[in-house]
Amino acid sequence: MIEVDNVREENVKMENVNNNKINKIFMKNKLIIFLIATMILLPNISLAVGLGDATINLNKAGNLAGTANYNDLSKIIGVGINTALAFVGLIFMVLMIYAGYLWMTARGEEEPVKKAKKIITASIIGLILVISAYAITNLVVARFTS
Repeated sequence: MIEVDNVREENVKMENVNNNKINKIFMKNKLIIFLIATMILLPNISLAVGLGDATINLNKAGNLAGTANYNDLSKIIGVGINTALAFVGLIFMVLMIYAGYLWMTARGEEEPVKKAKKIITASIIGLILVISAYAITNLVVARFTS
């Protein structure tokens, strides 16, 4: 009798484990279906707002942002390149701050100081390259727009 009860308890435990797995799979599928339905239906809901002619509203937004004069492809590309270079410069600044933090918290240990020096050297070289690319981009864009 004891063996039969043990077998029944194990069967009940296995059923609970299987039910938990099925519930997890069902919940994942339910979440995926909800996300897909949201992505399909949300644009239709937002179009029902009645924004009017989109180009008119985009022109108004461009005038307010001061970018209405970027009708030329070279100006748009130049602005994109300058923005990308600004983000890369920001990354180098963060690297410099990180390297300075490493150096300050090294407490006289040689390994973190070497690592910080390598990061600072690489950041300075990268920053020089980014500044050079920025200058070249401005020169080229100025030549094409004039």
